[in-house]
Amino acid sequence: MVNHTDIIDEMNAAWKRELPELDPSPLEIVGRVIVIAEHLERSVNAALEPFGLSLGQFDILATLRRQGPEGKMTPTQLMKSVMLSSGGMTNRIDRLEQAELIRREEDPDDRRGVVVGLTTKGRELIDKATAARFAEAKESLPPFNAKDTKELTRMLRNWFNHL
Repeated sequence: MVNHTDIIDEMNAAWKRELPELDPSPLEIVGRVIVIAEHLERSVNAALEPFGLSLGQFDILATLRRQGPEGKMTPTQLMKSVMLSSGGMTNRIDRLEQAELIRREEDPDDRRGVVVGLTTKGRELIDKATAARFAEAKESLPPFNAKDTKELTRMLRNWFNHL
């Protein structure tokens, strides 16, 4: 097996030399995850750019799309689903509504509330953007075999649940 080093290995070697009393080994994983995440964020934003969507806007539209044909959610439900503050959610909903991708309607279960749903234009856009997003995600993966992919998925799920 060929031993390949990368910027994280070089950084950790420097830390070991300069501060030998500290253990930089957690950065072997965390540092790489951060670099990979930054790369993936740039990649997904590039894939969504032709659709005029940011990743945050995509998340809202995709969350609504996953709710099925009559998929509607309250702004609070959306906020929890995409982990945004209420001010951030209102801003995104306003922009998506101005672009005619979503619409606000009276909540049938609460006369004081509203629900948000996709417009026909929004559904068509998110279906196309989702196809591009899935293709981008597939292209971003290294050529792992099925066993390695399953194991990495398991480990990342455990890490995610730990956080």
